Amino acid sequence: MKLFFTVLLSLYSMLVFSQTLIDDEGLRKTILLHKDLVSIPNLPEDEDRMLQNINWVTQSYEALGFETTLLPSSTLPLLLTEKVYDPKLKTVLFYFHIDGQPVDKANWDQSDPFVPVLKAQDATGTWNKLDWDALDGSINDEWRVFARAAADDKAPIIMLLAALQKMKAAQVVPKFNIKVIFDPEEEYSSSALLSTLSKYKDQYKADYFIVMDGPAHDSNKPTITYGCRGIVTCSITTYGAKLPQHSGHFGNYVSNPVFALADLLSSMKNNQGEVLIKDYYKGITITPEISEVLRSVPYDSTEFNNQLGIYTSEKIGANYQEALQYPSLNIRQIGTSWTGENLKTVVPEFAKADIDVRLVPETDAQDQLEKIKKHIRAQGFHVIDRDPTDTERKTYAKIAKFTGGSGINSFRTDLDSEFGKTIALTLTKAFNEEPIKIRMMGGTVPIVPLINELNIPTLIIPMVNMDNNQHSPNENIRIGNLRQGILICEAILSVKL
Repeated sequence: MKLFFTVLLSLYSMLVFSQTLIDDEGLRKTILLHKDLVSIPNLPEDEDRMLQNINWVTQSYEALGFETTLLPSSTLPLLLTEKVYDPKLKTVLFYFHIDGQPVDKANWDQSDPFVPVLKAQDATGTWNKLDWDALDGSINDEWRVFARAAADDKAPIIMLLAALQKMKAAQVVPKFNIKVIFDPEEEYSSSALLSTLSKYKDQYKADYFIVMDGPAHDSNKPTITYGCRGIVTCSITTYGAKLPQHSGHFGNYVSNPVFALADLLSSMKNNQGEVLIKDYYKGITITPEISEVLRSVPYDSTEFNNQLGIYTSEKIGANYQEALQYPSLNIRQIGTSWTGENLKTVVPEFAKADIDVRLVPETDAQDQLEKIKKHIRAQGFHVIDRDPTDTERKTYAKIAKFTGGSGINSFRTDLDSEFGKTIALTLTKAFNEEPIKIRMMGGTVPIVPLINELNIPTLIIPMVNMDNNQHSPNENIRIGNLRQGILICEAILSVKL
């Protein structure tokens, strides 16, 4: 009997899924819609073009009966679209960004990165241009559209829009009220949006928040990300003589600050990659339940390391996903006073390390910086936040300047939250298998302050292919991801919250 119901449930799920499949004609219209939007350049420094992008989205949502509002900001306006289907229903706020990264035309395999090109890959791995008329026949999910912002973030914009259009044509009403915010400067730290947090907090108010940005797992299976790490930066400077000195005259006499800095940095991590700073990982616990979720994400360490070109990984956590549950300590740059093209035979007067720290919910930005500062003091350094005075140089054997930023803290929605479980179950039913669940993504999205300000359950639903060349030349969207993304959006829109 149990087997009978299992088979029945499986058949039901397949039936529901087949009923929502997008035929080639519907997909062709969506691809051409995507082509139309991607053809509008979206670099924030070009205000007129950005307003064209905003106007394109405005008209598309007004055609669906949404109210649209332009919210003035410190720079470009934000677009808010909303529709109340029933005042008694919950409200979900969706987030997209409408701007794109700068382009270097010389490194693109097409003359204009803002003129979309449809391509197919041949047996040698070469991407060859297809005529757009190819869409009139059978559409291959492995074809791709190449253009700036084709994936990041205009593909998700089109996915949700197409799902709403499809549901309206079928006279199917979403099961919750909808708000959608379009950020015009995400690639430039979301300065426009972040300047409005207090001013438009009521307009952003919702019960749940879904961010549709970033790539899905590289298996291209439906993916849910429950959080992302934050970031804070700092710099450490050590000192030698007041001016750079001739290495012939003063080598063996004047201390080189690079060695002092190297010793200090070496004291912060062991050869397994573990941070040795006191209490750096305090409060972080990986329970058996959490570990099971982290292990469920497809991962082959040998293949992963081969792709990265490394012999082995650091030993923070049992696997890649577990490593992301801890704060990092990364030295992103080391330099001295001489930055010219040709080397000089000098003992530099200072050495500087620029550091970034990725944060998790258990670690606060300023607390982590304070732990680093205390560690520097424990190594015998006199710590200051400026260059040393002559008196300080004569008084202290070891001096370090330490400066830090304000940082962006992380966010994470509990895996067991009702919102998270509901969306996961919805995608499981729609695709007849559980989605990939990412507890924490490694990167930091600029809108985390908005997430923390709203203080509502938040999920990131990434839908574009991992190998989309995001931020790089030849950015692209895989047609299969475009097709699947529409189905993901349609499934989410149909769930009762």
